[in-house]
Amino acid sequence: MAGRAKQGKSRDAHGGRGAGSRSAPGAAKKPAPGTAGKGKKPASAAAKKTSDAKAPASTHRTKNAPVPPAPPAGPFRLGAIAGATPGKWIDTWHERMPGVELRLIPLAGHEQADALIADEVDAALVRLPVDPDGLHTIVLYDEVPVVVCSADSHLTAADELVLADLAGEIVITPRDDVLHTDVAGALAPKFDAPETTEDAVATVAAGVGVVIVPMSLARLHHRKDVAHRPLTDGPLSTVALAWPSARSNAHVEAFIGIVRGRTANSSRA
Repeated sequence: MAGRAKQGKSRDAHGGRGAGSRSAPGAAKKPAPGTAGKGKKPASAAAKKTSDAKAPASTHRTKNAPVPPAPPAGPFRLGAIAGATPGKWIDTWHERMPGVELRLIPLAGHEQADALIADEVDAALVRLPVDPDGLHTIVLYDEVPVVVCSADSHLTAADELVLADLAGEIVITPRDDVLHTDVAGALAPKFDAPETTEDAVATVAAGVGVVIVPMSLARLHHRKDVAHRPLTDGPLSTVALAWPSARSNAHVEAFIGIVRGRTANSSRA
């Protein structure tokens, strides 16, 4: 008996269980004193707190998330005054919006604002100034003025001109003039003003007078029998993108992003 008792004590000393330390079958183990529930929460309480913490964040994101304007069903109608050069922006549009037609609509200078207000176009490349009432505008670029003269005019001897060089010249102002240049010492034509810039250039080609226009219009109406020279102190012509402030849509916003140089993945700034 003494030997058995000694053997039992030896097992207890090495971590074994003696007869007195055995638990009854099916009885739960008691936690060590001071450790009951430490670092743990009831599963139901933890789940409830997690759910409560997530709910407001989800509701907040849904409530404040920006809703983009729905794209219109038809094509994007872009108006453009004569001489405007939207080619690079149209190319980008076709790359980014292959499923949306861009319809380019020519506009005369006197009808640019009316076409926007009357919903004939969604946006337009216009020449400033334009009546800002009801319109938003973004300035795109300035055009330098040039003097268009006959190909054999003495004015072609210079690489560029100033207003003083035009004293004594007949300066023709067409009815669709966009620069309204005042030339001191110029001679007034003895005939009615041509209806269009193209008509004015044809008159100049016949050797009568000169006309002052933005560079793009000189190129648009170029002929072999005329030449043009930059007018360094003449008025600039500013081209802008305009659209109705009360009638923007997803297509207009997309084109604004293109002319502002945003990438396809950039957010609106």
